[in-house]
Amino acid sequence: MATSTWAIDPAHSEIQFKVKHLVITTVTGHFKEFSGSVEAEEGFENASIAFEAAVASISTNNEQRDGHLKSADFFDAENFPTLSFASTSFTKDGSDFSLKGDLTIKGTTLPVTFEVDYEGTATDPWGNVKAGFEVKGKINRKDFGLAWNAITEAGSALVSEEVKLIGNIQLVKQA
Repeated sequence: MATSTWAIDPAHSEIQFKVKHLVITTVTGHFKEFSGSVEAEEGFENASIAFEAAVASISTNNEQRDGHLKSADFFDAENFPTLSFASTSFTKDGSDFSLKGDLTIKGTTLPVTFEVDYEGTATDPWGNVKAGFEVKGKINRKDFGLAWNAITEAGSALVSEEVKLIGNIQLVKQA
């Protein structure tokens, strides 16, 4: 069976993270600059997936917070300008997929697992074949060296350790 190459369409994709603040609200951020590729046979099972995001493109819609996230307290964008992911397996799980791979943040690489909902394939008005996926998972930020925190007067953490990762991805098949 022939293998196809797909690329992330950044105009129709988003990479988000969600983290609890003061244990009572969720702050959402995203990466403005990212790229990725997929090598897959028809049906996408056993696809090989690579992804990279520019840490300096992080945005939470708050300039001061974004600056702090880019600092050595968190991502250390100056010394670690990208975060990356490389798949180790992409297997069918019912009608959807389980994605396993190695996530590298701030020089630390650890295995992670994501749930992937396959949303379908369509051809746009210009003849481009597109495929849509929603990727969901969570990590402990401290495992990747993103350890900064503060404690409130009541003894709660300012920022939770658990970070939810969500990717709404549109791929475009390459010629």
